[in-house]
Amino acid sequence: MINDSPEAPFVRHAGWLCIAAGALFLIAQTIMWTFDQSQNLETSQDPVFIAAKIILLAGFIVLMFALIALHGLQASRAGRLGVAAFALAIVGTMMLAGDLWFESFAVPWLAAGPGAQGLTSAPSVVMGLGAIASYILFAAGWAAFGIASVRARVFPLSISIAIILGGIAGYQALLAPWGIPLGIALVILGIWIVWATTRRTARAAADQQAVTTD
Repeated sequence: MINDSPEAPFVRHAGWLCIAAGALFLIAQTIMWTFDQSQNLETSQDPVFIAAKIILLAGFIVLMFALIALHGLQASRAGRLGVAAFALAIVGTMMLAGDLWFESFAVPWLAAGPGAQGLTSAPSVVMGLGAIASYILFAAGWAAFGIASVRARVFPLSISIAIILGGIAGYQALLAPWGIPLGIALVILGIWIVWATTRRTARAAADQQAVTTD
């Protein structure tokens, strides 16, 4: 059951935010899938691949807004689990987006100069731990958010399960095609929210007209 309010602008646009985030994920990952995504300096400097990375980064930005909106839709029914999952997903999304920003802007610049040697060497312990933490937190956060959605029963069960699976696959969301499952789940959820909201609005208008007529 969708329940939004005029005081929550993100919530009012939850459906379109989900569709936009999911579509950006799908576009970017489809393009990236055609490239060698391993530690390849030539790939990292390809303008098309860089553009795809930036599109994916835009998807992460919209995803943050979509997450806020989705939590607003189910917060009253998701309970403490929903709050914990929301917080975890926020942190994970932020950290992985930071990783993606570095890959989108810093890596192509470093790969074109003397820093290229450093990109192919083994990462430091601190850098490795930071990367792994961002992967784990993003996957755990979205999987937990899907579990909270199953509990809240605001969204269809099948879509909530798709979010869980998308979150798990999202451990490698910066590599195509692992971000595609979450992208598909978001697009489907967004379409459902827009449909449910439109239907509820139409029903409310019809009820109001019936009251006026009476």
